[in-house]
Amino acid sequence: MNLSLDTNAVADWAKDHLPGFHGPLSATKFSGGQSNPTYRLTTPDRSYVLRRKPPGVLLKSAHAVDREFRVQRALSGSDVPVADMLAYCDDETVLGSDFYIMDHVTGRIFDQPSMPDLDPANRGAIMDDMNRVLAAIHDVDIEAAGLDDFGPPGHYCQRQTDRWTKQYRAAQTEELPDMDRLIDWLQANMPPDDGQRCLVHGDYRLDNLLIAPDEPKVVAVLDWELSTLGHPFADLAAVIMQWSMPATKDGRGLQGLDREALGLMSDAAFIEAYCKRRSLPGIDNFNFYLAFCFFRMAAILQGVKKRALDGNASDPERGLKLGAYVPHFARAGMEAADT
Repeated sequence: MNLSLDTNAVADWAKDHLPGFHGPLSATKFSGGQSNPTYRLTTPDRSYVLRRKPPGVLLKSAHAVDREFRVQRALSGSDVPVADMLAYCDDETVLGSDFYIMDHVTGRIFDQPSMPDLDPANRGAIMDDMNRVLAAIHDVDIEAAGLDDFGPPGHYCQRQTDRWTKQYRAAQTEELPDMDRLIDWLQANMPPDDGQRCLVHGDYRLDNLLIAPDEPKVVAVLDWELSTLGHPFADLAAVIMQWSMPATKDGRGLQGLDREALGLMSDAAFIEAYCKRRSLPGIDNFNFYLAFCFFRMAAILQGVKKRALDGNASDPERGLKLGAYVPHFARAGMEAADT
């Protein structure tokens, strides 16, 4: 798949739709990322970031750059740090797919949650600010932000389980008994709807956060493609799920590391800090939310694998590597279910 960017087409469109834009323009594609190709745009005056849907045949409702643009624009000026949204294009004749342009925010991205280049004090401070921002996302007044229609009403976990089961089946490339068992377990053990409904990020983890260059502070939350209105504990469980993964380049977890020596919170401490920030007494049935997150990630990575095999992934080689984790997530989901 050709993921090069037609900078002439972008510049011609930006002249009419992006206030203050002046060319010439150059573009560099950001590495990583398996969903929506993302580019840094550089002009003599300033830098921007362009994020677009990939070309090719896509799963229904996937790659929702319009929703990414809307939610980040709604959060501008809130306690949730986001980049400024500058312009949106739904004219596919420009680049072949929808895209949006946002301000370029300077900061650091840590691919590994162990943050090996930092000292314990800074690691701990970044993890605590990560906790603060997650609580802030879940405390957003969705009506005041104009997001009360950002997700359908009803039981979030049931809705998400049904949706990602369909997505998984549509992208399935082989039989996976653990995944079949996990889907059945989630349906059989679905907790009743407790009425909690808030903004959720859907893929909240350290490598989707931009950290200030010179202090342990989150300056922008990235990759809002999976955001919707849903249950906050699913977002929280997704963080814990990620940390259970191997502490490798592809695993991006904390498995087997001495967190106390590294200055990092334990799972229990992170959950306790989150509950304190949101004035919650605690969380019951957390293993369900953890199993649910393993299931959803397995379904997402199956889609990544299918796009890589079909030739329309943003990074096909890495897509196949990530796709190899689908059995691991399915198995870990069943282990969480049995805990």
